[in-house]
Amino acid sequence: MRTFGVEEEFLIVDPVNGVPLPLSAEVMDLHGASVRVAGPSARQMLSAELHQEQLEVITHPHSSLDSLATEILEGRAYADSLARKAGARIVALATSPLAVSPHPTRNERYDALVEKYALTAREQLTCGLHVHVSVGSDEEGVAVLDRIRSWLPSLMALSSNSPFWNGQDSGYASFRTQAWNRWSSAGPMEVLGSARAYHALVADIAATTVVINPDFDARLSARHPTVEIRVSDVCLDPRDTVLIAALVRALVETAAREWAAGVEPDRVPAMVLRQGVWMASRWGIRAELLHPATHRPDTARHVISALLDHVRDALNDSGDAAYVEKARHRILSNGTGATKQRQSYDRNGRLADVVTDAIGITHQEPDDRHTSANGSPSWTWRPLAEAVA
Repeated sequence: MRTFGVEEEFLIVDPVNGVPLPLSAEVMDLHGASVRVAGPSARQMLSAELHQEQLEVITHPHSSLDSLATEILEGRAYADSLARKAGARIVALATSPLAVSPHPTRNERYDALVEKYALTAREQLTCGLHVHVSVGSDEEGVAVLDRIRSWLPSLMALSSNSPFWNGQDSGYASFRTQAWNRWSSAGPMEVLGSARAYHALVADIAATTVVINPDFDARLSARHPTVEIRVSDVCLDPRDTVLIAALVRALVETAAREWAAGVEPDRVPAMVLRQGVWMASRWGIRAELLHPATHRPDTARHVISALLDHVRDALNDSGDAAYVEKARHRILSNGTGATKQRQSYDRNGRLADVVTDAIGITHQEPDDRHTSANGSPSWTWRPLAEAVA
């Protein structure tokens, strides 16, 4: 079974007015003190991000969906418990609904980014979900990257959770994608065919001196034996995070099997894929997406069904199929995080309500967790208790 893990980026916000607060250094100090007390038993991994209004929570590698989901919930609760001590909360919003002037985190790396990228870096207060899946080699990893390209906009649509930007409705389901694509190396790649070609491309990009580690939509991890899929917004509902992680692992496994069987990748040009990215960013699951098989518009419901059919064998083999089917129906019926944010705003026309409602959805835990006969998690969910240990 391939191992997988996630990195979730969160906003640190005022629990009353919803404004992002530059408190990551204080939260990280509290984390450091907690780790010193817990010692080797410390479980949670936290990291600062480009701006002080952000915090990243990182899971360990897991083999089962159930254990990964448990750590996702634990990580959200732990980070929030630290933020509370600083008078704040963490919330899973991929952009801030309220206007904000972010405060860059001061270190050598981020200072260089802000100096080089100017307004693009200064405005880049965006929160994503990154999924890492283990691969046996760089060669297998690049073969996977070549074969999952067309399916990535579907993940973006399912995770869309950033309709607001600078205090107004952007019109997009994932405006984070629009902001993120201002980075010089963001977006889909062409089919590369080999690890050698991939590393040559990375070296050529580095030689331009514009960027060292490219921000491709999916890439080989520079630090781990994994592929890293980076297209998703951070998900408001933790159940959606679990869904995206399950689908990404299934996509990686399906692509690796195709490579082993000699199935050639779809060589659709990256420029065509960019149109699919734009459609997913604009509409989420509310309208048409580009179908990965035809690269022509089709309903979101049909495209998501095609995605599940494509990875069905891998989902069955991992025991994740039942959970994914249930989550798919829930999202198609109730909407994504972008839907819920707009519903919150429509009630009273207050962006602060969008944030406070989102805090409640961010922090959920299963009221009844058990593993079904086929190994997939089956849960009833309730809000997390207000007092976090």
